[in-house]
Amino acid sequence: MNIFSKDKQAAYYYDYWLILSVFSLLAIGFLLLASASMGISGKWHHTPFHFLSRQAIYLFIGFIAVLFAKQVPLSFWEKISGYLLLASMFLLMVVLIPGVGREVNGSIRWIGLGIASLQVSEFAKLSLVIYIASYLLRHQDEVQASIKGFIKPLILLGIIAWLLLLEPDFGAIVVMLLTMLGMMYLAGARLWQFIVLLLLVGVCLATLAVVSPYRLMRLTSFLNPWAKPFDSGYQLVQSLIAFGRGGIFGVGLGNSIQKLFYLPEAHTDFLFAVLAEEFGIFGQVIVLGLFSFFVARVFYLGRMAAKIKNWFASYLAYGLGLLIALQVIINIGVNMGLLPTKGLTLPFMSYGGSSMLFNCIIIAILLRIYHEVTLNASFMPRTYFLTTKVKNKKMTAENKL
Repeated sequence: MNIFSKDKQAAYYYDYWLILSVFSLLAIGFLLLASASMGISGKWHHTPFHFLSRQAIYLFIGFIAVLFAKQVPLSFWEKISGYLLLASMFLLMVVLIPGVGREVNGSIRWIGLGIASLQVSEFAKLSLVIYIASYLLRHQDEVQASIKGFIKPLILLGIIAWLLLLEPDFGAIVVMLLTMLGMMYLAGARLWQFIVLLLLVGVCLATLAVVSPYRLMRLTSFLNPWAKPFDSGYQLVQSLIAFGRGGIFGVGLGNSIQKLFYLPEAHTDFLFAVLAEEFGIFGQVIVLGLFSFFVARVFYLGRMAAKIKNWFASYLAYGLGLLIALQVIINIGVNMGLLPTKGLTLPFMSYGGSSMLFNCIIIAILLRIYHEVTLNASFMPRTYFLTTKVKNKKMTAENKL
């Protein structure tokens, strides 16, 4: 079967604002990665640009993936959404097989592929968002009217979460849960269902604290990292020192002290701390502004799709926007000591082949959403949107009366 689309027009519509924001983040990310990884790269690999060159290769592979994936119609993603989710669950089981999964820092999250490796949770995040978008399209009325439609995807997530706990990968579980809940809320699920779920989660956490106090201590150690600055609070203490040294305008590119073997994972999980030290608050505001613009643009794509009643595209855009936004919030929150330490990279910026590849595929899907929405809208009378706005205003006025 030929999955590549034959559009009504030869021209392909591109969202240049989305592309500009992504390229800006990639450029800043490569600059910071070069600065943050030179010391550790020189010590471990005897060349200062080992991680930078590998990241460039990952980006090139991701760019090739974009060229192909952006040609795939959204209907194809919808059809294979269930198979993608099953494949991700299968890989989550495979990674736990001794000798297959690769252990790094006490977690088994990667499947070795020769010179590279695949982080399965990245694939699971994307496949879950695609599946939930398809589920909401098929069961929108049930999600809005019945608790059954709300619970069924949570049961599925529970199976995935159990597999992730065995690695363990708590950060991926949090991101996937919040993304799913956000998508169902935007699809019209009732608020009381979320309140009940939060109460259940609270009870589970309280039970966990009673049964395993050491787990609670690990989760709450970020509240006072200075109590054990050379043990559980070491990473956060070094990160906070980087923020303090940066001040308003930073110490300058390449002048970070914390990246010189003080701050663990400076080129991955704590890249934002290096940014804070070298570019200060000024650099932080620019990066946060770019991420905010990117997420706002993605949500705008979701709104555009909803206007022409392309609900799968709309839910998919919202889900992908939430997925990126939550990873950014959690990563920066961890760097600033606002959240417990979790192994989540900063999208488009941190070092990581799997993260870069699947983020590129996300961009390809978003570009496809923009293309299909714009293409379909171009064949509709312009008065359609004006009429819709007038109807909405009339309905609002009637409701007030």
